[in-house]
Amino acid sequence: MSAVRLLALLLVAATVAAPARVAAQGACAAERFTKNRVYAACSDLPTLGASVHWTYDPAASSLSVAFVAAPASAGGWVAWGINPSGSGMDGTQALVAAPGSGGGAYGVQTYAISGYALGSPGPIAYKTSDLAAEVGSDGRVQMFGKLELANGTSEVNQVWQVGSVSSGSISIHGMASANKNAKGKLNLLTGQSTAATGGGSLLRKKNTHGILNAVSWGILLPMGGIVARYLKTFKSADPAWFYLHVACQLIGYGVGVSGWATGIHLGNLSKGITYSLHRNIGITVFALGTLQIFALFLRPKKDHKFRPYWNAYHHSVGYTIIILGIVNIFKGMTILQVEQKWKTGYIIAISILGGVAVALEAITWSIVLKRRKTENKNYNGNGNGQLPLSM
Repeated sequence: MSAVRLLALLLVAATVAAPARVAAQGACAAERFTKNRVYAACSDLPTLGASVHWTYDPAASSLSVAFVAAPASAGGWVAWGINPSGSGMDGTQALVAAPGSGGGAYGVQTYAISGYALGSPGPIAYKTSDLAAEVGSDGRVQMFGKLELANGTSEVNQVWQVGSVSSGSISIHGMASANKNAKGKLNLLTGQSTAATGGGSLLRKKNTHGILNAVSWGILLPMGGIVARYLKTFKSADPAWFYLHVACQLIGYGVGVSGWATGIHLGNLSKGITYSLHRNIGITVFALGTLQIFALFLRPKKDHKFRPYWNAYHHSVGYTIIILGIVNIFKGMTILQVEQKWKTGYIIAISILGGVAVALEAITWSIVLKRRKTENKNYNGNGNGQLPLSM
C-alpha cells in the first residue's frame, strides 16, 4: 500500500504542476538551449515561425523567458515584448536582439516603444536582468532575459517581431500579414497562448487610407477625366457632361482629402518611419488637386481670349494628377504589402477604364472626322469656296 500511496502523491504533484507545462506541446518542446537553460512551459507562436519559453514565479512576479525566431534576413534582428496598456506595438516594453557593430555577436537591448517606431534603446517599465542572445544550431536567434512583472500578473499581451539590419542599423519590419498579426495574449499560469484577432486600429487606419485614395485619385478622377474628354463630343450630352465631370471631380477630391488626411495622421503615429517618395507624390497630388478646384472658379467664358490658355493648364494638370495618383496607389499597395487579389482588383478596374477610354477615343475621332468632312463639303459647296454671305 505504501508504494500505491507514493504513486498517488506523485500523480497529485504532477497534476499541480501540469498547468505550467500544458503549453509544452509541438515543436517548441524539442528546442534546447545552452548553459543548461530549461523552462517550465513553451508555446509555438502563430506567426513568423517563432516560439516563446518561460518559467513564471507568481510569488515573486518573476518571469524568465526565451524567445526563438529566425530574422527576416541573415544577421537581422528579433524582438519580443509585453504591452501593459494595449495589444499592439504602441506601448510595448520590448527586448530586441541584434548583432553588434560590424556583424559581431548578438546582444540584447530594451526599448519602451511609443507610437509605431522603435525609437532609441533605454529603460523599460519592467526591471530586467540576465539579458543575452545567441544564434542556435538551426540558424534562428535565441534571446533570453528575466523580467520583474507587476504583482498579481497572470496574463500578458505579448508582441513579437523580426526584421533586417542595414548598415549597422535596425530596419523597419515587414508589413506582411504575418508581421501585422505577431501579437496575442499569453497566460503565464495555464500556458495558453491566444493569437490576436483582427488587425488592430493602426491596420484599420492604413486600410482606410488606401481605400479612400484608391477610390478617389485612382477611380473617380480618371472617370471624371474620361467624361470631360469624350462625352462633350456628343452634342446631345451638352451640358450634362460638364456637370457629370464636375460631380466626379468634386466627389473624388473630397474623398481624396479624407485619404490624404489619414495619411498625415499615420505619418504622425509612425515617427521615424518615412516613405519619402510615397509621401511626396501624395503631397503633390493633393496640392495640384486643390489648385484645380480653385481654378474652377477662375474659368473664363468660352469666347474669352484667355480660355485656350486656361484649357491647356486645366488639361495638363488634370492628366498629371491622374497619372501620379495611380502610380502612388501602387506604391502604397507595395508599402502595405496587400494581398495580390487587391492589386489584381485595382488593375482590373483601371484596365476597364482604360479600355473604355480607348473605345471612346476611336468613336469620338470618327465623329469629329465625319463632322469636319461634312463642314468642309458645306463650305466648298457654297460659292465655290467663297465664304457665305452673312445674313
